[in-house]
Amino acid sequence: MTTPLLEVRDLTRHFAVRKGLFGRTTGHVRAVDGVSFTIHRGETLGLVGESGCGKSTTGKTLLKLLEPDGGSILFDGSDITGFDRKRMAPVRRDLQVIFQDPYSSINPRATAGGYVGEPLRIHGLARGREALARVAELFQHVGLRPEHMRRYPHEFSGGQRQRLAVARALSLNPRLIVADEAVSALDVSIQASVINLLKDLQQEFGLAYLFIAHDIGVVEHISHRVAVMYLGKLVELADRKTLFTSPQHPYTQALLSAVPIPNPRLRRGQRLLLKGDVPSPINPPSGCRFHTRCPFAEDRCRVEEPKLRELSPGQLAACHLR
Repeated sequence: MTTPLLEVRDLTRHFAVRKGLFGRTTGHVRAVDGVSFTIHRGETLGLVGESGCGKSTTGKTLLKLLEPDGGSILFDGSDITGFDRKRMAPVRRDLQVIFQDPYSSINPRATAGGYVGEPLRIHGLARGREALARVAELFQHVGLRPEHMRRYPHEFSGGQRQRLAVARALSLNPRLIVADEAVSALDVSIQASVINLLKDLQQEFGLAYLFIAHDIGVVEHISHRVAVMYLGKLVELADRKTLFTSPQHPYTQALLSAVPIPNPRLRRGQRLLLKGDVPSPINPPSGCRFHTRCPFAEDRCRVEEPKLRELSPGQLAACHLR
């Protein structure tokens, strides 16, 4: 079996909660608490869950925009967990990111061409006419007109600005792109066009994606495999077809129940509605973290934390009832 492009093992990232005049630490937010997964070359792994479950923190930590507190990150077989800024510099050419808000992540004073071409200058890959030609090529790849390179961000629509962000991510010929809620701020029709763009670019350049989203319906259209996250932990991981036709974890079933469908009569099975809010990541529940909202919870679920284990080939779930 081929070595994964990215392998994350027991990744942990906690944030200290400080109070008082002297900033005394009173607890920790367990944003990412022992997460493991792999991404292969040319594959899209969807990472889905409610807001606050740790999805974006997972993406930023594996990119080392945040330093991990524990676990390991292996990229193309090399352990980059302990890399400092200098050692990470060449790795960052292969690891790029697309953020959620295409406006706040773009320098409003820079032209569109300057924004897209900035990584080329920083890494010393191209300057002058060579850089301009490369940027014009990137504009065409993402469906923008090269003559608009001198425009400023406010002169573009939301969908066009996100295409600029995609072009910038492509500028260094990366192998893995973390798309952090990359279409969440866009209208539904624009979402579809950006997702289709990402799929086309994947086919053309052999890209791998970690596609982070809270909308499991969007994840279905782009992912090869899907990881479901709840309160800092993965609760299910499976290929797209298996997860959407035979979800094993109650939380996954509830997420799928919330997806609107044009004809309610075509809905498969009974809807699973969740009650209550997500518990605080500062003081997560004992045992299974989902037991406070799970309609099937038993006494064992309240005291013993379930392990993420393989239930069928390629499908893992963390549930005592499976």
